Amino acid sequence: MATIGKVKYIGKSFGAESLTNGKIYDVIGIEEPFLRIIDDSGEDYLWSIYKPCCMEDTTLCGKWELIETTSKKLKELLSLKNQ
Repeated sequence: MATIGKVKYIGKSFGAESLTNGKIYDVIGIEEPFLRIIDDSGEDYLWSIYKPCCMEDTTLCGKWELIETTSKKLKELLSLKNQ
């Protein structure tokens, strides 16, 4: 599966198969307002670009930090989000 970038999740960890604080994830697509991420389950899921949260407990949220990308669009979206 081709990746268009890598992002680090910064926020509260949740679930054994979801997102972990400080972990770097592969981005395989953009489907605004979501990023398609290979999460801790090893599968690709859609996560909010602006506020990735646990579906069962919306107090468990975080943000993305761009690590690297070949996608101008991904760079734009994440830089706009952080303004």
